[in-house]
Amino acid sequence: MQIVEYFASENREHWLSEIQKSDWIAGEYLYRLLSEDRFKALVGENSQVFLLEDKGELLAFCTLSEMDDIQPTKLTPWVGFVYTYPPHRNKGYMGLLLTHAEEEAKKQGFHRIHISTGHTGLYEKYGYRFMAIQKDTAGEDSRVYIKDF
Repeated sequence: MQIVEYFASENREHWLSEIQKSDWIAGEYLYRLLSEDRFKALVGENSQVFLLEDKGELLAFCTLSEMDDIQPTKLTPWVGFVYTYPPHRNKGYMGLLLTHAEEEAKKQGFHRIHISTGHTGLYEKYGYRFMAIQKDTAGEDSRVYIKDF
């Protein structure tokens, strides 16, 4: 099992087809952004997609991006598109990806990270704390969480 960065991978077509198998609307959106080469234009040129894989099977994924669906804002960076495929849930994979994204943010010189979500009680388990409710780009309320490191 390893974490691969999508843009650094030589096997992008395979990973794109794996992301497409997501049964989550945001996963479908990520697939479209990547397949249409619009991901970095939307969320920042230094943004990354982390893929937790085992022998070519995609188990989970998330992004680390400069921007998210809370705009305009000066808050950065953001973890987003956090997803674990149903057969692989409850195995701690989300925690592995969050830790990886946090470590990558630290390497880039950041001391905190943000998440925009509709979930309550999920990210607190990983040390995130509720910051505020803000409007997302669709005008909907979103819970913004922050984690300092």
